[in-house]
Amino acid sequence: MGGWTAWHLRQQGMDVTLVDAWGPGHSRASSGGETRVIRGIYGQDRLYVEWVVRALELWNALGEQWNERLYHKTGLLWMFVAEDDYAKLSIPVIEEFGLAVDPLPHADAERRFPQVNFNDVRSIYFEREAGYLKARHACRVVCEQFQQAGGSYRQSAVQPEYNQSGEIEQLILSDGSRLQADQYLFACGPWLPKLFPEVLGSGISLSRQEVYYFGPPAGTNCFETGQFPAWINFDEPFHYGLPSVEGRGFKIADDSRMKSIDPTDDPRIPSVEGIEKAKSFLGHRFPLLKDAPLIEARVCQYTNSPDGHLIVDRHPDSDNVWIAGAGSGHSFKLGPALGEHIAACMTGDASPLEMFSLSRLKNAVSSQSQHGTH
Repeated sequence: MGGWTAWHLRQQGMDVTLVDAWGPGHSRASSGGETRVIRGIYGQDRLYVEWVVRALELWNALGEQWNERLYHKTGLLWMFVAEDDYAKLSIPVIEEFGLAVDPLPHADAERRFPQVNFNDVRSIYFEREAGYLKARHACRVVCEQFQQAGGSYRQSAVQPEYNQSGEIEQLILSDGSRLQADQYLFACGPWLPKLFPEVLGSGISLSRQEVYYFGPPAGTNCFETGQFPAWINFDEPFHYGLPSVEGRGFKIADDSRMKSIDPTDDPRIPSVEGIEKAKSFLGHRFPLLKDAPLIEARVCQYTNSPDGHLIVDRHPDSDNVWIAGAGSGHSFKLGPALGEHIAACMTGDASPLEMFSLSRLKNAVSSQSQHGTH
């Protein structure tokens, strides 16, 4: 959120300084890691679909302009073990915005994807424009392009210093220097609750999320990019993953909200229980991977709001402060469009949206309609 907003503001000629404690795409960040799924099926959430379309446009155009391939189209195989209302409700919305999804009869799915056991799957869809993004790399590229456009980057931790009116007067950086600005945006992901406990309260929860990479059998290329798509198994628990990207292994993650995590100090070691559950699912859905070894793993986090929606709003007591967070597994893929919106809010060219307001958090009801797909 911060990198893209800084880039968009700089495109408008604003004097912008981007500050990050550990650097763009670092391993503690929710936007760290190698890959993220981008897809357009979001139930009836029209704004997310609109932003996916806009984000894809920018991911493609700017990637070409910067000579960096950030988006990789693989298509996305949706497998619904339970009811498929989530997809059915999405189809009119995504088609309106120019995306395409194909219902697949079982016979067609089995012919196209013999790697998959579809026996207990009720319904199958293939989303054509979906794929994956190079997450860590993209964070660094955006920061580099921001600097090439004249922006300033500082790697430092910050502490806000308030004046008597309750507004932030300046930032105290960890090297002892100070930074002053007309407006401040805090897009600090899982660190937001520590910076603004009085505003956010329990409005953001942090959940530990484990991602695994399993090694296919020797001589097998049917799980490689180009041979297999991104995939989602819509059930409880909700699993998703990617084909092997650059030889890293077949990616699988459980979207279930796990225990809380301290993003700064907690160790990032995958749990034995999580690995065994992933192996069990993998052997059932992808029989060729039944005995596949774990070759890599990653522990990251979701920064969740109670209703699964983002936070983009002005601080209620500080007119010069904006807060953007609660990515809930979505913000990275939406980054180019989301940064465009945040920048427009900060310049007065757009108004904050009620669905992303801070005030709604007091009455927000937990929703299971959003899934993160790291």
